Amino acid sequence: MTENEISGDVLDAAIKIHKQFGPGLLESVYETLLAIELRKRGHTVETQQPVSFEYEGVRIDNAFRLDMLVDGKVVVELKSTEQMHPVFAKQVKTYLVVLKLHLGLVVNFGLATVKDGFVRIVNGYN
Repeated sequence: MTENEISGDVLDAAIKIHKQFGPGLLESVYETLLAIELRKRGHTVETQQPVSFEYEGVRIDNAFRLDMLVDGKVVVELKSTEQMHPVFAKQVKTYLVVLKLHLGLVVNFGLATVKDGFVRIVNGYN
């Protein structure tokens, strides 16, 4: 499955969850619900995955934790806040650079609609 197809499934699943529960749950609950829904759709989902990387020969252990990695290809950063902040996309862009992945998503369940809180971030492997 391509990154774009995965992204479409993430958006569709997030909308389904948001329509049922609204914007009032904790981020951790949305993470669990989204993982359940994506697994039902046949995706491999890793949550709260610690990430280590190497910089100039030095290993940086547990540099950060991914909220979600879908099919080993798409990083998903979940939020449950009343506003979108530019730092959310910057955070995902950094994750993509470190992991050498192409596509990341911010999904903010705290807004009136998920579409208002859905951002795609593309890494050109810079």
